[in-house]
Amino acid sequence: MDDNKRKALGAALAQIEKQFGKNTVMRLGDHTAESIGAISTGSLGLDIALGIGGLPKGRIVEIYGPESSGKTTLTLQVIAECQRQGGTAAFIDAEHALDPTYARKLGVDVDNLLVTQPDNGEQALEIADMLVRSGAVDVI
Repeated sequence: MDDNKRKALGAALAQIEKQFGKNTVMRLGDHTAESIGAISTGSLGLDIALGIGGLPKGRIVEIYGPESSGKTTLTLQVIAECQRQGGTAAFIDAEHALDPTYARKLGVDVDNLLVTQPDNGEQALEIADMLVRSGAVDVI
């Protein structure tokens, strides 16, 4: 990189750091790669396709698809695996349609599953935020 570009980048990074705080932008090569654990999805093919053996722990994962495509089944399988590993799971039942009998058949310990049925999306996000900030829930 030539001197002019280096100076311009340095000035931009200094401005970003001043406005947003230290380590807002960093060089990826300056940090060691962290190993991220995974929770199995219950589907060997999907676990292999994801490349790490399941869904990454400590990360936000959106499960999206059309109606009746298996989103809830996949979610419940992940919850069951989390519980088998000794973790705590919560289910935000936005549709007020969770079937405990079906969840139990998939291996979910429904007696220890935290369930909330929020009135609206904002309430669901606030509940999720509080659960995440508690640091005590492994899967939501």
